[in-house]
Amino acid sequence: MTQYKEDCRECPRLATFLDQVKLEQPSYFCKPVPPFGDTSIRLLIVGLAPGMHGANRTGRPFTGDYAGILLYKALFHFGFSNQQESTAADDALRLIDCRITNAVKCLPPQNKPEPKEIKQCNHYLKSELTSLQPNTFILALGSIAHQSVLSAFELKKSDYVFSHGARHDLPNQLVLYDSYHCSRYNTQTKRLTEEMFFSVFQSIKKEMES
Repeated sequence: MTQYKEDCRECPRLATFLDQVKLEQPSYFCKPVPPFGDTSIRLLIVGLAPGMHGANRTGRPFTGDYAGILLYKALFHFGFSNQQESTAADDALRLIDCRITNAVKCLPPQNKPEPKEIKQCNHYLKSELTSLQPNTFILALGSIAHQSVLSAFELKKSDYVFSHGARHDLPNQLVLYDSYHCSRYNTQTKRLTEEMFFSVFQSIKKEMES
């Protein structure tokens, strides 16, 4: 199994949409967005999908859009990156003992992948997850990322209910934590505050160091 394929066109709707966006925005990345970060890690962060003017533009997860502001601030605060702002794929930011990926690697229309597309892309996430060493932590940003992790392990969703701050033991001595997605909508409506987001990282860090 492969973790990433730059020329993947397994989802016709997404591939066609990327072609259309590339014509309108020639400077944009407009391809499946690869994972970003270390290969030997203690923390894997799983998002939903690239954002139109973020990862789809820059080619790096959560880079260059609003959703990345809180995420990279948290990563820096808890020692998982060398700086707290991510503006471009070629900036000086480096992750430490951490990697970021998405449940769906391609930009979906209206930021909403269809269930069949989430399912189709799951084999890439499965490859990433099965390569993790025991005692690695996974942070799912949002319910779709959470469900995609469970699907990769062929686990019953009813046994692992998503909620902000929830903790789940997974196969292979892996640990899954849940958080609301750090999207513009969630942060501006205060569904997710900085304090709430940081508390999840605090729990992970504490368990990681115990």
